[in-house]
Amino acid sequence: MPRKNIVVVGGGTGNHTTLSGLRALDCNLTAVVAMTDSGGSSGRLRDELGHLPPGDLRRCLMALAGEEESAGLMRRLFDYRFSAGEGLTGHSFGNLLLAALTEVTGDTVTAIEQAGRILGINGTVLPVTLTKATLCARLEDGSELIGESTIDLRRDSLDVAIDYIYLDPKAYAYPPVLEAIAEADVIVLGPGDIYTSVLPNLLVEDVAEAITESPAVKIHVCNLMTKPNESAGFRTSNFLALLAEYLGTRQPLDFLLVNNTPIPSRQLSRYSGEGQHPVLLDEAESLTMVGRIVQRPLLAPGVFVRHDPAALADAIMEIAAETPIATHDTPADQLVLDCDEVAPRLAPANVYRLEPVRADDGREHVDATLTVRSDDPDGG
Repeated sequence: MPRKNIVVVGGGTGNHTTLSGLRALDCNLTAVVAMTDSGGSSGRLRDELGHLPPGDLRRCLMALAGEEESAGLMRRLFDYRFSAGEGLTGHSFGNLLLAALTEVTGDTVTAIEQAGRILGINGTVLPVTLTKATLCARLEDGSELIGESTIDLRRDSLDVAIDYIYLDPKAYAYPPVLEAIAEADVIVLGPGDIYTSVLPNLLVEDVAEAITESPAVKIHVCNLMTKPNESAGFRTSNFLALLAEYLGTRQPLDFLLVNNTPIPSRQLSRYSGEGQHPVLLDEAESLTMVGRIVQRPLLAPGVFVRHDPAALADAIMEIAAETPIATHDTPADQLVLDCDEVAPRLAPANVYRLEPVRADDGREHVDATLTVRSDDPDGG
């Protein structure tokens, strides 16, 4: 059976978790990475050198690194963060290496490719855009937050929700991203901070349209916990509604993938003290926006509430195995009938379009065009 083409759309730790699990499985992996990080080491390099922020690219490269001993050492080096040294404190080695490769090779794309060779990655890492744009958020009270880190680290007026986000200036898709989406069999949206990791990709020109028009199966991996400055009080349906809004479509996503492992009370107590709570599944409302809900034990063991990379990857591949390989550039079949064989008589000179029908498993039958012909010139 041909390997499935899986495109993971997001940024930050969400992409890292998904890619880490899928890396060793039998699929063709592409990571589409948001380019709006403005904090920490990435923000400093962006401001001082004028580069695209390397942090999320670095995490994806690390997640896809090979299992060889040399790759393992390079993965550790990429994640090493300096704790001392004038100008070095807070910088990660991987970010500095990507910045240096960008200077040496002359562009970000070549730098990513060379870093991928150094790490021996299994897959492809693509920046969603090469445009240097700033993520901005308009709050419901009319005030604005400028910069991804400002949105991410907001501590004041948490009772004022985000109305919408936008990019300044307008950003344009890196063409290989659109090609990867068009050729995908599965597109994974999330997990990750909804406003600062997932949705920024959909703000880039043509990306949302490409995802909507792709024949791929679309999966939303829902977050385990809410976040007080982005998703306070959110349920699964709230995340789905935002994705539909920024995708610009009323067409439901195919799958919602959620965790069904209970979170230990000790962890719940600790997280609630920080204003974070489990994302509750409101099944009835969610099913108005998604074809099928898949619940699996996705919680990683440990002191933090995190997705387990292996369990998440297995669930994604389980869904992928149930879906056919996407067909690309395949013309719709035409069915031609003689008017005399149709009763009652069809209206003349009409084209009858068969609309997609969604089955119980969330799949749609491909639409086709029915052209009615007759030997009788007056018959239509």
